[in-house]
Amino acid sequence: MSITAEQSHILVIDDDDRLRQLLVKYLSENGFVVVSARGAEDARSKLRGLQFDLIILDLMMPGESGIEFAVKFRRTSDVPILMLTAMAEADDRIAGLETGADDYLAKPFEPRELLLRLHNILKRLPKQKVEHIDVRLGDAIFYAGRGELQIRGETVRLTDIEVALLRVLATRSGEILSREELIELTGTTGGGRAVDVQVTRLRRKIERDPKLPRYLQTVRGRGYLLRPDE
Repeated sequence: MSITAEQSHILVIDDDDRLRQLLVKYLSENGFVVVSARGAEDARSKLRGLQFDLIILDLMMPGESGIEFAVKFRRTSDVPILMLTAMAEADDRIAGLETGADDYLAKPFEPRELLLRLHNILKRLPKQKVEHIDVRLGDAIFYAGRGELQIRGETVRLTDIEVALLRVLATRSGEILSREELIELTGTTGGGRAVDVQVTRLRRKIERDPKLPRYLQTVRGRGYLLRPDE
């Protein structure tokens, strides 16, 4: 079942570890790029580093509830929200929708219905604009908004994971990001070694000498950072 012609980036916010992991796996298998967060503060950290097309938000979370998060989030963003919760009464649905949520799905739910609801939201709402950031890396320019890398005017093919990785590093250029943070922010599977492999592949595309990287640097014991040209 094809949900959308282009991979949409989804943030899943739920304190239930098992459900969150199942959602990440299921949605990833159905063509979405998925990042997860354990709660409101974790979600804000992810939102600072990446742009999302849609948010799946649990209402009943410890600390700041989904309702409270949605109210604050709506003050600054119109990214669609699908509320996913065990609170299925009419008053609960109305309260959720009054925060500005675009849809509301009660647990337990049929996974295919979730896919259809995501598809409908993405289809009827204007596509969200990714932050306009152009990063110059010597002869290369990375256009973060459209996930495109050009070298001397020629487009260089990037995989979806390479786009996600370079976009995170570009939006937080000069900041050291650990392997664990990069895994969370990009949805990379395979652990820290998989991140290292992706970094190596990116260096082959953007660095004149991948063995002596000028732009995508390793900070021993801490992670990676991107140092673009000014």
